[in-house]
Amino acid sequence: MASPGFTDVFAALVAVVNTKFPEVGGLLLRKIILRLRRAYKRNDKHQLLAAAKFIAHLVNQQVVHELIALELLTILLENPTDDGVEVAVGFVTECGSILEDLSPKALDGIFERLREILHEGEIDKRIQFLIEGLFALRKAKFQGHPAIRPELDLVELEDQLTHESSFLGEINAKDDLVVFKSDPNFLENEKRYEDLKKTIIGDKPLEEEDGDDEDFDEVDESSLEEDEELMRIKDETETNLVNIRRTIYLTIMSGVNFEEAGHKLLKIKLEPGQENLHQDSLPGVVRASWHSRVERAP
Repeated sequence: MASPGFTDVFAALVAVVNTKFPEVGGLLLRKIILRLRRAYKRNDKHQLLAAAKFIAHLVNQQVVHELIALELLTILLENPTDDGVEVAVGFVTECGSILEDLSPKALDGIFERLREILHEGEIDKRIQFLIEGLFALRKAKFQGHPAIRPELDLVELEDQLTHESSFLGEINAKDDLVVFKSDPNFLENEKRYEDLKKTIIGDKPLEEEDGDDEDFDEVDESSLEEDEELMRIKDETETNLVNIRRTIYLTIMSGVNFEEAGHKLLKIKLEPGQENLHQDSLPGVVRASWHSRVERAP
């Protein structure tokens, strides 16, 4: 609901989880249908659009049966309103490609109903333009709106489990799942879960995986050190010498007295190899800087 732009990504995630835990997919479908009902009664277009888009992509992923999509469209177009028709148009835009393949005759009936609404002319002009755009999109075979993007096609069709439900029937939301209850068979159920987890993700111990990572880190660090040594270039332009002279000069000139200047000089960090520069070339810089400071003193 918070990120409608990533709805197809969330639906792909649900499709993967649904292959191992179909109870999760079924529970999610019931929750979305209840949210759709609530949004439809309250005329909350924002919530209705987000929930309808989620169901559309779950239909694309074959987590939800296409009959639920057709039932939703029938409800939205039975007594057409501007908001209801807008949601229906957006819904068909998202999952029209797969409905064209799975239920072409039912989709023909939906478009026939949209044509009737368009000819009646009782809806807003903006909604009429949306319907005309949807007809053009269908004529172009929903180009630009594929059922599933290639990078999100993660589950084989034979592995997918499809759920069926109804908007008008009685739905058990299983609200008791949000309340903590002590499990008298906790250890037994935990063992069953561990066995199931091994069948899904493998039984490789975490210690082995950590060890592999440590070995990789050691090799990686040693190779980085070798690369740094190979990339070390001798400075022939005396840039380091100029920089250290400038640093010492500014340190002395900013000191209040010789003691503060001495403490600041001791804190200067020298790079490897600059100790000789400090002994051979820097005393003159220090003297020149200090004489300049003395001359400027009152």
